[in-house]
This record gives sequence, C-alpha cells and structure tokens, in this order.
Amino acid sequence: MAMANVAALPLLVLLLAAAVTSTYVRPTPRATLSVLHDGDGRTPQQVHISAVGSDKMRVTWITDDDAPATVEYGTVSGEYPFSAAGNTTTYSYILYNSGNIHDAVVGPLKPSTTYYYRCSNDTSRELSFRTPPASLPFKFVVVGDLGQTGWTASTLRHIAADDYDMLLLPGDLSYADFYQPRWDTFGRLVEPVASARPWMVTEGNHEVERIPLLHPRPFTAYNARWRMPHDAGASPSGSNLYYSFEVAGGAVHVIMLGSYTDYAAGSSQHRWLRRDLARIDRAKTAFVVALVHAPWYNSNRAHRGEGDAMRAAMEELLYGARVDAVFAGHVHAYERFARVYGGGEDVCGPVHVTVGDGGNREGLATRYVDPQPAASAFREASFGHGRLEVVNATHALWTWRRNDDDEAVIADEVWITSLASNPACNKKDSISLY
Repeated sequence: MAMANVAALPLLVLLLAAAVTSTYVRPTPRATLSVLHDGDGRTPQQVHISAVGSDKMRVTWITDDDAPATVEYGTVSGEYPFSAAGNTTTYSYILYNSGNIHDAVVGPLKPSTTYYYRCSNDTSRELSFRTPPASLPFKFVVVGDLGQTGWTASTLRHIAADDYDMLLLPGDLSYADFYQPRWDTFGRLVEPVASARPWMVTEGNHEVERIPLLHPRPFTAYNARWRMPHDAGASPSGSNLYYSFEVAGGAVHVIMLGSYTDYAAGSSQHRWLRRDLARIDRAKTAFVVALVHAPWYNSNRAHRGEGDAMRAAMEELLYGARVDAVFAGHVHAYERFARVYGGGEDVCGPVHVTVGDGGNREGLATRYVDPQPAASAFREASFGHGRLEVVNATHALWTWRRNDDDEAVIADEVWITSLASNPACNKKDSISLY
C-alpha cells in the first residue's frame, strides 16, 4: 500500500502545485459546551495521558475530594496486576481553588498494546489506552485552538472515529480565559479521547492567564493541569513550556516550542533548542517536526506578523537541522505553505502548516491577503483537524480534514519527503547548532 501511494507522488505533487484558496462556506457557529461532572467527590474526572520516554505514560486526573494518587493497570479488562503511585497538587487563581490534581507515571509498557486502568482505587470507572508503536508507520493527529464548542465536539468525534497513535496540539486548549471552571469543563469534554491516546501539547496565548497585581504568575492552570515530559529523555528542557521527545524507536523527533516564553538568542529556550537539535542523528531519525503557536508564515489577515520575532530568532536553527515540518495554531483557519525559509520558497526548508481551527468559540478568521502568496499552497477558513502519517523513513502523508456539516472531509492532502533522504539537503549545513 505504501509503495503504491509513493508511486502516485509525482501526480499528486503536480495536482497540488498551484496555489488554492478554498471557496467553502462555513455553516453557522455553535454554542459553547459545558460538560458537568456526574460522579461524587472521589470519582476521577478529566483523565488524560501523555507519553514519558519510549515506554511510559503519565496519567493525570482530578478529584474534588482527597483521594490517593494511584493508578492500577493491566492488559486484561478488570485485572490490574500493576500499580503506580504519583503526586497530588492544587492551585488557586484569585477566588478559584482547583480540585486535587493527581498524576502518576505507569510503565514500563509494551508497544502497540491496550492497557486497562483505573485511578484513585475507584472501582466505578475503568478506562483504557493503547501505547504507540515502537517503529514506523506512526500516525499523528495535529489540531490547534480546540476550545469547547459544538464544533469542538464534532472535531473530537472525527478524531476518535479514525485510528491514530498520538495527538499533537500547538496551543490554545480550553479557552478558559481567566474563568477557571472552563478548564474543568474542557477536561471533561476531551476525556474520552485524551484518556485513550497520548496528548502532547504546548501553550498558546490563551494559556497565559496573567493578570497584573491580581495574579501576576502566568501559565498557572496550564502547568498544573497539563504536565508534559520536559524533565524526561535525553534532552530535558527544565520548562513545561517547551520540550522534545521521540517516537517510533527514534525515527521521528518532535519539538514543542513555546511562543509565549522567552525565545530570543541567549534565552534558556534558545540555548536548549540548539542542544536538542545538535544531538539529533539524521542517519537514525528520519523526520523532525516542530510545533509553535503563532505561525511563522501566514497569509491570513488575522494575527499577521505575530510570529515574526520568533521566526527571526529560531528559523535559522530549524533550517540548519533540516526540520521537515512546522505546525502552528493561533490563526483560526487552515493554511499550508510549500517548503520555505527566509521568507521565500526553499527546497530544504520545512513545510509550514497552520491548524488553528479545532473549534474555538472566537470563530473563524475568514479574510486572507489577496493575491495569495506563491508559497501558500492551500488555505481555507474552516474548522477541522490534520493527520500526519509517517509511512516509512522517506515519506509522510499529510491530510487536513474539514468539519463539513459533521462529516470529516479530506480537503487538502500532500506527501512530505524527508529532508534527510534528499541528497541536496542532507549534507552538513554551515549553520552552527552548538
């Protein structure tokens, strides 16, 4: 199957060569959802998982009342021969006090295996997750600016309906926007999906939630509720706002960057990124992808130029490491660029994709620059989600699925060839990563 798809690559590239602005008209907006808790104070809720290294998983959940931070798990439903103990924390935000936020790391786990688990010794709820595969092929879902509207629910249904291994989210999760109970309703909304496959996220502007004098510390809820593996692996960052990890036995390296923490040359994030990129062995790592929130390339009239400073600080590093693709959110529309670097097309630059269209309550960004820039291959103001299937060491298939009246319709599709397999690009670049 993979060989047949690769054989069709020249025709597909030819069909997609011309710049396209979709004329699709989005149906009317949908209301914000509010999912209520249906258990008692000790019943686990808002359960989600994230990968930790190659064979472990962090389980995070909340209880209103005191409960043990333990996870029991096994490979047979109803049988839990293994257990892990973790930590419990809380946070306060002005007049709001969170529930008990528990997390525990389970493992070592076998790849491509379904595990059944329960949290806090609660016998009323059994959940399950499947671990990612240890080799290619590997399937990612990529979705940004999710929110919690009727369109979010539609997106989540489409994600769950088709198999995948891991979800990547480039910021703007709950759209709580200072009103902390919205973090709780978001956690309940996404739990059926986020408890079954690992969700790897980075922050957006809606996660900052800093109020001068009243609550000057940023990212309080985000850091407490969505702890990522920033302290794990061969390249710990020391910050929950940026980190990296590998999947498929090291065949894919994923970099989650922070658009709203210092990224300038000499900053902790910039120094960490240099170290992280320098340790990648492209003879073993077929694909490298990065996620940011504010897009570095954008022909929508919304948020124009907001990613330019970060691009000026970091684009040269990503180009020198031959990063294959950069995914962003922030702009509430979809857009895919050709391989670009330095403001123009470059065959050795990353493919840039904006997927800030998960279903947020602010609506879509419908106004684009006209004429469409030559490097902008496809753009459409619509809700939806993307999928990146890394098929083998040389090719990955990217598809974007529009939420078309509750049907997931493939509106954009393109094969991405690994830059490590391109002789013109895989030679050592003159840009220093050290």
